Formats: sequence, structure tokens, C-alpha cells
Amino acid sequence: MTTEDGSLLIKPALKQELAFYQRIQSDPAEAFIALKKYTPKFLGTLTLEGEAAGSIDEGTLQIKPVGERKESLVLENLSHKFSKPNILDIKLGTVLYDDAANEDKVQRMLKTARETTSLETGVRLTGFQVYDNSTGVAVNTPKSYGKSIKPADLPDGVGRFFPAGDAEGSSQGLPKATLIPILESIRAEIAEIRDALSKLEFRMVGGSILIIYEADWERAAEGIKQYLASHSKPKADAEEEEEDEEDESDDEDHAPPPAYTVKMIDFAHTKVEAGIGPDEGVLLGVDTTLKLLDGRIATLKA
Repeated sequence: MTTEDGSLLIKPALKQELAFYQRIQSDPAEAFIALKKYTPKFLGTLTLEGEAAGSIDEGTLQIKPVGERKESLVLENLSHKFSKPNILDIKLGTVLYDDAANEDKVQRMLKTARETTSLETGVRLTGFQVYDNSTGVAVNTPKSYGKSIKPADLPDGVGRFFPAGDAEGSSQGLPKATLIPILESIRAEIAEIRDALSKLEFRMVGGSILIIYEADWERAAEGIKQYLASHSKPKADAEEEEEDEEDESDDEDHAPPPAYTVKMIDFAHTKVEAGIGPDEGVLLGVDTTLKLLDGRIATLKA
């Protein structure tokens, strides 16, 4: 569910996912501090205590208790600030089942990993949408596409999600002058995610990197221009500006539209446990993602 203005998501709270979000808010470890900026903002939980029936105007309003209290996570809606969000979910990892899976599910997930790109590359493209410039309508590529392709087809999939729109007759994509710096910035942030994950002792099943970027040409160009300007300032100036921003509670309401966002999502089957080391299958997936972005950037520059 979303709030009325669409800015927040309300999703059922699963125990491990709630625990992960709570820990990432408070754990002083370097890896958690680094990862926090790459997860959706977590605003806490809501609990459904009862269901309303009747009318308050007619004096017949009653609150009926629910059989079981239902707790939900309240998270930012990552696509809310975009006018035309192009969205890609990259599922990470080579292992698609957790410790609680029965033998039947283990075998099914092993088969799925072998028959898709997951086992060899640690990634699967689980569907994406890209806006058509001529119609203004999002064109969806379903999950079945990501399940059907082979590792050698992954560069084509990434090319479909990041098309260049200044080619003659192209109905999708941004101009290269905008798209390339967006890709380079996305790549840099995913490299930071990789560094943080390499320092975390965890296992993640079903987690994803979510990439969103703006399809509207003017908003995307202005967004990446503002981003690059803010990140090219000397460190002292940047830190001073960051402190000023923290003092202004309404900064986000007046901030320029983003050109893109990169976040880690889906932690329902994520556990952090001392002694187990980093999740090598997830790290493989992040490395594959970085290589795919490098390939796309090189192709566009060529």
C-alpha cells in the first residue's frame, strides 16, 4: 500500500526484514553506516489494531479488533520523486533459498539458479520498465525475460534498460550526454555498496539492487547537472553544505528532482551473523553488475 500522496510504502513486516532495518538505523559498524544511505528511508512500523465499520457522522462507528495484530514497515517510495521513472530490479546472489527452506524448495531453487543467470553470474534481471519518448508510456519487460536469457545475453538486457535516445528513430532513452554521466554515477555508487557488503558478515536471499533513473530529458539533465556540481565541490565546502542541509527540515521538499537513485531492497531473508563472512554469491552479483555497467558505458562512448 501507499500513503495518499504516494510518498510512502506500507508493506507487511517480516521478522528478518524488520530486524535488518532496525539494525541499520543504529549499528555503529562502518559497513552499516555505509549501507544506510543505500537503503530506503525507514520511518518505523504501523500496527493494525482493529478495523473500522459504520459511520462517525451517523454515530455508528465501531472498531472491531482484528484476530491478529498486523505490523507493517513504513518506507519511502523510491519512485515518488521521479516524473517518468525507468526502473530495474537486479536480483542478487547464487543461492535462492534460505535455511528454513524444505528439501523440495531447495531442489526447485537449485534448478532455477542453474537454468537462469543466477548461478553463474550472481544476478538475474527480474523485470524492468523504460518510458517511450514518443508516447510517454512506460514499456514493461516482464520477469520472464530475465528468467529466459543466458549470461551472454545480460549486456543486451542492460542495453535495453539504458538505451540512448539521441539515435535517429530512437523512441526510448536519454541523450548520451545525459545518460553517460548518469551511468558513471550509478556505477560509482554500486562500487560503494560493494565495498560495504564486503565488510559485512551476512547471508542474503532474494535481495536486490534497485536502479531508478529519470526518463524525462529536461529533468534528467538538470538532475545530473546538480548532482555533479554538488559532488565536485572541495571536501570542506561539501561538508559545510551537508551540515547546512541537515539544519533545514524542508530541504528535501525544495531539492531538484533526482536524475537517478540506487538502493538495496528486499531484506526478508537477510541475516547478519558474526563468523559467517561476506556473502560471496551476492558479491559476485555486484561484481557482475559493475562489469555490465562498464560494458554499457564503453559501448556508448565508442
